[in-house]
Amino acid sequence: MSLSVAYNTARSSLQASQSQMAVVSRNTSGATDPSYSRKIGVLTTTGGYARVTVLRASDQALLTKMLETTSASATQKALLDGLQKLSQTIGDTELDESAAARVGALNSALQQYANAPDNTTLARAFVKAATDLADTLNRATATIQSVRLEADKGMAGSVNRINDLLAKFEKANQQVMSGTALGADVSDAMDTRDSLIAQLSEEIGITVVPRAGNDIALYTDSGVPLFERTARPVTFSPTTVFGPATTGGDVFIDGIRVTGPGALMPLNSGNLVGLAQVRDDVAVTYQKQLDELARGLIQAFAESDQSGAGQPDMPGIFTFAGAAGIPTMPASTGLAGLIRVSDAVDPAKGGTFEAIRDGGINGTDYVYNPSGNANAAFSGRLYALTSGMVAERPFDPAFGFGPTASLQGFASLTGSWLETTRQSASQNVDYQTTLLSHASEALSNATDVNMDDETALMLQLEKSYAASAKLLSVIDQMLKTLLSVVG
Repeated sequence: MSLSVAYNTARSSLQASQSQMAVVSRNTSGATDPSYSRKIGVLTTTGGYARVTVLRASDQALLTKMLETTSASATQKALLDGLQKLSQTIGDTELDESAAARVGALNSALQQYANAPDNTTLARAFVKAATDLADTLNRATATIQSVRLEADKGMAGSVNRINDLLAKFEKANQQVMSGTALGADVSDAMDTRDSLIAQLSEEIGITVVPRAGNDIALYTDSGVPLFERTARPVTFSPTTVFGPATTGGDVFIDGIRVTGPGALMPLNSGNLVGLAQVRDDVAVTYQKQLDELARGLIQAFAESDQSGAGQPDMPGIFTFAGAAGIPTMPASTGLAGLIRVSDAVDPAKGGTFEAIRDGGINGTDYVYNPSGNANAAFSGRLYALTSGMVAERPFDPAFGFGPTASLQGFASLTGSWLETTRQSASQNVDYQTTLLSHASEALSNATDVNMDDETALMLQLEKSYAASAKLLSVIDQMLKTLLSVVG
């Protein structure tokens, strides 16, 4: 081997070692960055010269699994958060503030009053128990609509974040494609792109499709294009005020509906899906259950025509704004927010306690005790109401509670449904969090930096560098000797 060939070989080896050491340094610097993937310096020889090509550690299968579990976990977390807020309507069970506890308190107060129908103190206690129950249903309705409004705002925030991430992804993807076409090192840009994909998966379930030239297309987990060369617009019109009958807006991707009952390709996972489930599913179902309970109360305490004229039953102790009769099944939407105690039985509002015992809230044709205070011991009406409270009555079977239940039983079933749904969501969160942890760990093991390995590689490269440098020094000395002889 001539001295010139030996010199070029040694210099090429020295430069290759320097390039590989630079890659190791990059890995060491990025070791604490969760979005950083290990870089691999691959040594290739062309025409007798060595060069280093930088590759990037990746595992598409593990990345896909991590994205799936991220979306699933985000769905359950959003759902659980909404259910926990709805659980505020039940409150601390020891404080007896739930609808079921209020129904129980009302039944107890009614029984005591029936045993002493001339006792105004017991009558007052009954009115208070009835008012507490109506107020509980009113507040629960307000809480439900507040939770729906908050979920709607969350959906708006999610859509804004998706659009922002897609805009950043488009720039990162273009940088990767341009660099690839020029033969440049695009590994850092690919890290950025993957990080944006991971963030997107928190909001919406996505499928990643690699294409030629290091291009990537993104689709929702239902198959709707989210990014193909350019980002597709994600749109949503937030609702500023929610009532029980309010229907929130749907999410569209490039004009395709992806949430709501009219969606042909609905999203399956992600924070956005969890929020939509809270707003349009669990909160709405819970509202309907409370509306049915309110209907049952109005029906149980209704007044019947005592004149024999066959007039219809009318709301009695429990009524609602605009009441023109007894509400039918299923209950009108939002009835739980409208139910109240009739002013006719509350002396503080111009009524009398006797109207509870004797009837007549809807006029003389509905009076059960025509003698009034002359027969203050009359308890027939009160005992009939007591029997009505514990009697099985029809409720909407759509809830899966069975065709009939007592007021107490239905109220308890409603609370149990909410708590069971919350516990199920909590268990799902734990399960999905565990899956996400395992998937993230597997991806980390495949793509993250191992400092022990990098340290060992750096020592090896330093030895190679030192050997090449020593060889160059020897060649330099030989050339000097040769030149001195020739000179």
